[in-house]
Amino acid sequence: MRKIVAGLFVSLDGVVQDPHTWHFPYFDDAMGAAVGALMEGSDVMLLGRTTYDGFAAYWPQSEDDFAAVMNGKRKVVVSSTLQDPTWENTTVVRDLDELRALKAEPGTNLGITGSVVLVRSLLRAGLLDELHLLIHPIVVGHGQRLFDDGETVPLTLLSSETFKTGVINAVYAPATEA
Repeated sequence: MRKIVAGLFVSLDGVVQDPHTWHFPYFDDAMGAAVGALMEGSDVMLLGRTTYDGFAAYWPQSEDDFAAVMNGKRKVVVSSTLQDPTWENTTVVRDLDELRALKAEPGTNLGITGSVVLVRSLLRAGLLDELHLLIHPIVVGHGQRLFDDGETVPLTLLSSETFKTGVINAVYAPATEA
């Protein structure tokens, strides 16, 4: 069975919103390799509606070297409202049962980039297998956080490494109950 694996840039204070405004000073070859390995380990990009809308507005018109990868990859949007996705290679799943069926299909991982609301929902539903956090040594002080106030989410550390920039690459799985 496939895994659902999420990768997120996060600040020390838990902010995940708009990482393009704070994470680039910390991006180096080691982080690029970690992000690349995460993307190469999946054959489907799983997206929430908000992230899909942002990516679909940008990548099809981009001339960036990475655009061919983003545009060519199979994309699945988890949404109850999206009717006709316009970005190539995109399909929509409406509920967790459809997502469970997709997870049971043959293939490699289903990878999530961004899509924080989706990540939270999948953690609550027991469908997220791994959470890769690139924890940046910066306090952003504002913006959407990975977890809501009052939310308790027990996790188990699977691995970690620290890059020269001070970024910690931590991989977690949902904690199993003893």
